[in-house]
Amino acid sequence: MAIHYEKGIIFDMDNTLLKSTIDFPRMKHAIYQVLIDNGCCEPGLDWQNHTASQLIEIGRQSANMTPELEQQMWEAVTAVEKEGMHGAVLEDYAVEVLDELQKRCQLYILTNNASAAAHEALHETGIAHYFAEIVAREQMTELKPSSSGVHYILRQHPERSMSAWTMVGDSWIDGKAAQNADVRFIAYQAKQQEMESKGVTPFTTIRDLRELLAHF
Repeated sequence: MAIHYEKGIIFDMDNTLLKSTIDFPRMKHAIYQVLIDNGCCEPGLDWQNHTASQLIEIGRQSANMTPELEQQMWEAVTAVEKEGMHGAVLEDYAVEVLDELQKRCQLYILTNNASAAAHEALHETGIAHYFAEIVAREQMTELKPSSSGVHYILRQHPERSMSAWTMVGDSWIDGKAAQNADVRFIAYQAKQQEMESKGVTPFTTIRDLRELLAHF
C-alpha cells in the first residue's frame, strides 16, 4: 500500500548531500569563453560574480545565440560536472538522516546538474532509492536560482499545502529558488554574509545534517 506523506523535503545535491569537487570557477569561465568568443555578452562582463546559471541565461538572451552555441555551452558545463562528480562521497551523516527522514516525509532532489550525472552520483553513493524523484536541469525551464524546478515538483502534488514543503541547500541559489516559490528554506553550512547580500533569509541555518531531524 502506498504511503501518503503529509510533508515533502526538496534537497539540493552538491555540497548538501554529496561532497562535490566540481570546479565552478572553471565552469563559469568555460561558459564565459563561449559567450565572449561568439559576441553573446559584453567584453567587460564580470563573469566571476555571476553563477553558471546566470551566465547561461545571459547567453540565451543574446541575439547571437544559436542552438549550436547553446549546445557548446552545455557541453562545457557537462565536462566540468562529470570531472567533479567522479568519486563523490557523502556529506557526514547523510545516510543516517535520510533513512530517518524517509519515514516521515517524501524526499526529492533538485539539482542544476544533468540528469545522467545526478543519477550516476546518487546511485554510486547508494542514496538514490531515498528519493521519490530526482529533478535535474532537463526538467527546468531555467536553472536555480529560478524557482522553475521547485514549481515542477510542487505541481506533482497539488494536494499538499505550501506549508508542507521545505527545501534544504548550501547555496543562496537554493534559498532564492525556495523563497520565490514561497517554500521554507533551511540552509546547510551556508555563508551568512552571502545569503544576506542576495536577499535570502533562511528559516534556520544548520551545520550538521542531523539537526534536520528536529524540524520534521
